[in-house]
Amino acid sequence: QLQLVESGGGLVQPGGSLRLSCASSGFILDGYAVGWLRQAPGKEREGVSCISSSGGSTDYADSVKGRFTISRDNAKNTVYLQMNSLKPEDTAVYYCAAAWAPYITTVQAPCDMSYDYWGQGTPVAVSS
Repeated sequence: QLQLVESGGGLVQPGGSLRLSCASSGFILDGYAVGWLRQAPGKEREGVSCISSSGGSTDYADSVKGRFTISRDNAKNTVYLQMNSLKPEDTAVYYCAAAWAPYITTVQAPCDMSYDYWGQGTPVAVSS
């Protein structure tokens, strides 16, 4: 089955850190741009960060810039989202999604792409 699998979510105190992982299953992630998107209760889904297929281009929503870092390891078919200095407003279900984009060299938040695959989501709760 072709899918993305997220992991790494959980409960963390304000100011804490989490690292989310997004691994492909059944297909190779090389050639795909990947986005992390989140949806908080009662709010619309928003793009958080995205990375080009080569990893050479990344971008972030203004709300997370300077706190979150996206990276990828194509050898492991995995994309990561390192989240530092977490705030209560970061609480949401985080989804990763992959778009076939081998020739796109630049990605830009809010990471609106025609995604081919989605993960099931991993919840992040920031609370004291």
